[in-house]
Amino acid sequence: MMIEIKKSVKPIKYKSAIIELEKKLEQIRLNNSKELIWILEHEEIYTGGTSFNNSEILDKSINFVKTNRGGKITYHGPGQLIFYFVIDLNKRGKNIKKLITGIEKTIIDTLKHYNISSFADRKNIGIWFKHKSGKVDKIAAIGIKVKKWIAYHGFALNISNNLDVYKKIVPCGIKDRGVTSLNKIKKQNYKNIEDNLIKNFLFNIKN
Repeated sequence: MMIEIKKSVKPIKYKSAIIELEKKLEQIRLNNSKELIWILEHEEIYTGGTSFNNSEILDKSINFVKTNRGGKITYHGPGQLIFYFVIDLNKRGKNIKKLITGIEKTIIDTLKHYNISSFADRKNIGIWFKHKSGKVDKIAAIGIKVKKWIAYHGFALNISNNLDVYKKIVPCGIKDRGVTSLNKIKKQNYKNIEDNLIKNFLFNIKN
C-alpha cells in the first residue's frame, strides 16, 4: 500500500497544515490520492481539542486556536516533532482503537531504540515517562479525528522544545503530571528519529 511521505524543513502554520490535511482527506475519500504521513514543526501556537475547557488556559494572552481533533489543550512550537497522517481506516477494518494502539506502540518502540523507556496510559492518552524520583511527565501528545472512516491529525513528540510554555496552560487538562522532552531525559543525537517513527508507524498500521 503506497503512502506519500512528506517532510517539511521550515515551520508550518497550524491552520495551513490542517487545511492541507483536510484537502488530502477529501481526495482519499474520492479515491484520488495516496494516504499521507507528514513530518513537520509548527510555529508557536496553543491548540484546544474537542474536550478542552476554557479554565485550562491560565494565561489568556496566548496564541490559541480551537481544533476538531480529539483531546484537550496543548502547545506546538519549534523543537517539537509533529507527526501528521491521513490514513484510510476503510482499508483497515474501521478499527480506531487499533490505530491508537499502533500510534502508542510506534512512539514507545522508537524511544526504546534510544534507550528511553516510556508507556501509554488508558486514562490519560499520550505517551509518558517516569523519572527515577517517581514523577511522571508527558513526552508525546496524541490527538486524532476520524471523518468518513479516514483518520487524520496525529501526535506531537517533544524533542528540544521550551517546556516553560506549558506553564501557561493545564497541558491536556491534567494537573497532577508534567511535561518533559527527550533532551531533558537524555542528551543524545535524535537526528534519525523521524525515519524511525515512520518505519515503526508503517509496520504498526500494517499489522
